[in-house]
Amino acid sequence: MTLTNSTSKNSPAAGFEKPDSMSVPEQKPEQQPEPEPEHIVPMRLQRFLARAGVASRRGSENLMSAGRVTVNGEVVCALGSKVDPLIDTVAVDGKPVAYPSAPVTLMLNKPAGYITTMSDPQGRACVAALVPTEEYPGLFPVGRLDGDTTGLLLFSTDGDLAHQLLHPRHHVQKTYEAEVAGIPSERSLERLSQGIELEDGMTSPAKVEVLSCARGRAKIRISIHEGRKRQVRRMFEAIDHPVYALHRASFAHLTLGDLEEGSWRLLTESETEFLRSLT
Repeated sequence: MTLTNSTSKNSPAAGFEKPDSMSVPEQKPEQQPEPEPEHIVPMRLQRFLARAGVASRRGSENLMSAGRVTVNGEVVCALGSKVDPLIDTVAVDGKPVAYPSAPVTLMLNKPAGYITTMSDPQGRACVAALVPTEEYPGLFPVGRLDGDTTGLLLFSTDGDLAHQLLHPRHHVQKTYEAEVAGIPSERSLERLSQGIELEDGMTSPAKVEVLSCARGRAKIRISIHEGRKRQVRRMFEAIDHPVYALHRASFAHLTLGDLEEGSWRLLTESETEFLRSLT
């Protein structure tokens, strides 16, 4: 999408608002009978970048602080700055950023052997190869799954939504099915359900259910709402039952259904609204 800009690059466009410490005298706009219905209220620049799928809001702030973001040709570092998506031209590292007319969120049934990143300098297989990045520019994964972990992985062009879903205060539940070595005792499972001490602190309580036991292994369903690195694997290692295979069965109560491994589908409007209701 191309953003129009009727002002020169040397002067901020009408939609660009500097923070209070950099304020300039306002010119009263000509009165109009009614505002245009498609007009978007000026928003903070970091929110614009997040909604455009450039990065999370925190990541967008880091881009601004690093001097990598320009508005109408001017570098903007102040976090209070605002832009009007219909007027201002925003760029990151010199590349224009288009504001999406409608954010897109989809789910992927991730197979093993793919790392959760959109590019890899080492040339490893990335999940970007499995989703329609050309059709939906700005897609990025909501959280991550280990290379060997399979299952439900969300992608979105809405950085705001992704940030909120991953924020600890919202307690968004993620459910996994783990095949572990040995048969954990009731005491060991109770430690998981009550919270267990890891090297980065105590985990929150988890929901734990034994699904089956056979040939010296157990299949266990575990639901958590935290998102620490390799958390589920580390939790089982802490009770001396390492994980052989790990599959994410659901995210925020969304499930894969009959979605085949390696395939993706767009979320329905009701599914997207449900995710927003959680935040």
